[in-house]
Amino acid sequence: MGINKQSEIAANLQIGPTDQGMVRLFIETEKLDIPLDFDPEEAEEIAEELRAAAMRARAVKD
Repeated sequence: MGINKQSEIAANLQIGPTDQGMVRLFIETEKLDIPLDFDPEEAEEIAEELRAAAMRARAVKD
């Protein structure tokens, strides 16, 4: 599945720290749970990528 392909899959996303000092993105679907752990530096890089993608997405809407 590519980034521009729409999907009918519904998912919940939870984000928070773990007791091991990692940042966890927990994706939950009807059929699958996906825990993704990142060290704090990686999490900050992901946050920057999310902000940049949001800015680009806003530009598409304008």
